Amino acid sequence: MSAESSANINHFNILRQPVITEKSYAGTGAANQYTFRVARTATKTQVKAAIEAIFDVNVDKVQVINMPTKPKRRGAHMGVRSGYRKAVVRLAEGETLEMAEEG
Repeated sequence: MSAESSANINHFNILRQPVITEKSYAGTGAANQYTFRVARTATKTQVKAAIEAIFDVNVDKVQVINMPTKPKRRGAHMGVRSGYRKAVVRLAEGETLEMAEEG
């Protein structure tokens, strides 16, 4: 990685948190994919730059998904669970993220 790709505050504003589910954890093995919640305005190129700068890895592919809002009900009260944007990041061959291996 070059010196100008060091992480700054904008990179940390793009990545919100990793998504830890059974389905996302299954992708970390053979497919070498990691899933993150990202900012609603984040683009694929911004997500790629943030991952490469923060974790010092090479990103092969980024897929961005807008998760819809879901109606929720508690008794007689209706509400919605807010939607979010997530990114599925595939790393280059031989690359891993240390934060996903700790557990």
